[in-house]
Amino acid sequence: MDDHLLGWLRTLDEDRLCRILSNRPDAIAAPWPRRLDTLAQRLSNGFAAMEALRRLPLPCLQLAEACLVPARPTAERLAGLLGRQPAELSPWLDRLYDHALAWPGDDGEIHLSEAVARSWSTPLGLGEPLDHYLNSWTISTDTLRALARNLGLPPHSNKRRTITRVSEALADPSRVETLLRHAPGGTRDLLDAFAWDGPVRDVDGGRFVTPGTPEKWSADHGLLYRPSWHVAEMPREVALCLRGPGYRPPFAARAPELPTLPVDPEEVDHLMTLAAPHVVERCAALLDNTAKTPLPLLKTGGVGVREVRRVAKETGCDEDETRLLLEVCAVARLLAWDEPSGGLVPTERFDRWRLDEGAARLRVLLSAWWRMERSSLRKVDGRYGTLLGDDQSGPAVARVRRAVLSVLAHLPSGTAFAGRDGLVASVHWHAPLLDRELLGACASAVIDEARLLGLLANDALTDLGRALAGLSDRAGEESDDSVPLVEHDPALVEASTRALASVRRSALFGPDLTAVVTGPPSAELAALLDRVAERESRGAASVWRFTTESVRRALDRGYDADELLEELAEVGTIPQPLDYLVRDVARRHGEVTVTTVGCVVQASDPSLLAEIAAHRRLSRLGLRLLAPTVLVASADAERTLAALREHGYAPVPVADTGEIAIRRTRAEEPHGGKLILLPGGQVAELDRAPHVIAEPSPDPQEHARRLIADSRSAAEQGGRTWAVIGRMATRLPTAQQSLLGFVVDRGVRAGITLTGGLTATVSHGELRGGALDAWCEEAGDYLEFPLAEIVEVRGAY
Repeated sequence: MDDHLLGWLRTLDEDRLCRILSNRPDAIAAPWPRRLDTLAQRLSNGFAAMEALRRLPLPCLQLAEACLVPARPTAERLAGLLGRQPAELSPWLDRLYDHALAWPGDDGEIHLSEAVARSWSTPLGLGEPLDHYLNSWTISTDTLRALARNLGLPPHSNKRRTITRVSEALADPSRVETLLRHAPGGTRDLLDAFAWDGPVRDVDGGRFVTPGTPEKWSADHGLLYRPSWHVAEMPREVALCLRGPGYRPPFAARAPELPTLPVDPEEVDHLMTLAAPHVVERCAALLDNTAKTPLPLLKTGGVGVREVRRVAKETGCDEDETRLLLEVCAVARLLAWDEPSGGLVPTERFDRWRLDEGAARLRVLLSAWWRMERSSLRKVDGRYGTLLGDDQSGPAVARVRRAVLSVLAHLPSGTAFAGRDGLVASVHWHAPLLDRELLGACASAVIDEARLLGLLANDALTDLGRALAGLSDRAGEESDDSVPLVEHDPALVEASTRALASVRRSALFGPDLTAVVTGPPSAELAALLDRVAERESRGAASVWRFTTESVRRALDRGYDADELLEELAEVGTIPQPLDYLVRDVARRHGEVTVTTVGCVVQASDPSLLAEIAAHRRLSRLGLRLLAPTVLVASADAERTLAALREHGYAPVPVADTGEIAIRRTRAEEPHGGKLILLPGGQVAELDRAPHVIAEPSPDPQEHARRLIADSRSAAEQGGRTWAVIGRMATRLPTAQQSLLGFVVDRGVRAGITLTGGLTATVSHGELRGGALDAWCEEAGDYLEFPLAEIVEVRGAY
């Protein structure tokens, strides 16, 4: 923890502290800190600081890098270095302060977070300061005096004074320029290469010991230093002198202009209302398909192209759409590997998901895409990656996705971006730490995926996309088992509800055996019609056609005629031709039965069975006629059923009991429980709910007020910890009292046991009268434990 940071936090007012807590959600994540020293420790975490830095635009990073160049950076010195007015830098410095990545000292000096300072080993392409080389143990006093003489300086016996004079001379551009006038030929080119393309370069070590060479002259005059034989470095001050007084580090205070085009907002809204229901409907269709035929994985991991094409063909999806939605379903835990089935099948969560209302189902899918760490439609060398395979880019892909949508969210409503190159440049300015090559490769894929999901239409962000883009800080990670807060955000709830408001839940059945839905069908309606009819078209109006084969397929899945007609009647008026078709197919359905005995094929009509036995293309089943109404096949029942259906017959499977054995497939997802602390001090195991919502962090404004108040009271109560514990926790031996003191003073983690046998894991404790007020992991909140009732304290690792 940086002491300068803690000292600065103690000087802040409530508003600025609130801004820091709002910008750094990691700082108030559970267990939220209750003291400023704990907060400073959180803010100093290197990983968390880098995550905050990734969310800042290019000017903030350029200022942070420039802060590493002057010995004692201030706003005025930075303005002089960059050639800007201090007022131009103030907004960007404030953003660094509001993220606790930099902070001002009492004398105006700017202090950088240690994690931020480590981000640049050679800031602005400059090397270490001269002090780093002149104070090195490799520079002897005699060498230092020889250097001073070469520079025309009087050598002093005081080494510190000599170093100061040499540093001043080599940091003076006019003196360095005068020095170079007497340098051997080629010296200027050599030093310019180090100044602009250095500061560290490979060299020929022999030339540094050969008299008369530019390398030896430069080393003798302190312009270059060699840490090893074949490597040389140029000090920071020398490089700045050689770059000249006109050198200004880059500082892009304004984002590059993003070319835009006007679009019709009503058309964008209409396209959203068409795409959003389609996404929910297609996901249900894909998952139903995997319930029927589990999706196998390749030996190397992931799903093969052949399987993707098969699923796309069987469900009527586009191949790109299939890739995207299968990966989204996997991240949403609607699809998972099932060992007995030997492939990916729908989980129990899918059964709950399909019973939810449409807008909630859509939010589950969008939340999964928002945190997905793969790019489904990104091409590498002209080819897609393996579906559900490993992506080495991982979290960087999710950051690219959020950065692209965040930039598009800055455009006014009814405005579309005009070119993807301009979009990439704008995203790079807003998120400069993203890999530029990955950004260029993923940006097009993000746009295509967002369009399929209804987040983008006519290259303009829809209301659904805007709602999602505002939730970057709460996206969650792909591995999250709990439902992120994204799914329950009020803005996204409103947008998703409106996106699905125009779905149609009824169909127009025609006497020509068609069903027409004038508008986006609801997922339930589309699933029903897909089960019993063939889809002929989709778009503003979708058309299904009922055929003998499609009705028979529905009966094969376990429906009977009355059940099927009843479900169809709920969504429209059934014409007589459709009623006749369903009942006629149902009457003939089951004329042929198949039972697993190796297997046996039976029929009530001897001529029909004779026809089957004589069918040339069924010869591979090894059929033999045992009786006029009984056939025996050498193939198993599953293969026999498939072959008979393929050649136009309508068999049904029969169990050993003689009953028809059609049943619906359902895969279950195992789930565990969670320990919770109930009122009254009891620990219980709660079955995991369908939707586990994380506890929200405290309100930043309220927490800032509490931190300031608690820091004052803590200063007044300092040094009382051991006295209170020794007086109140009388059931504990001295060693355990000391451990409990560390829970309070250092926030360590420990397990405690109370008189009633209750155990809890606590940390970040404070003393409140005669009780320990500490974070309880079992409860997920701060609880009070009476000190007099604690009978044991043990370390928790």
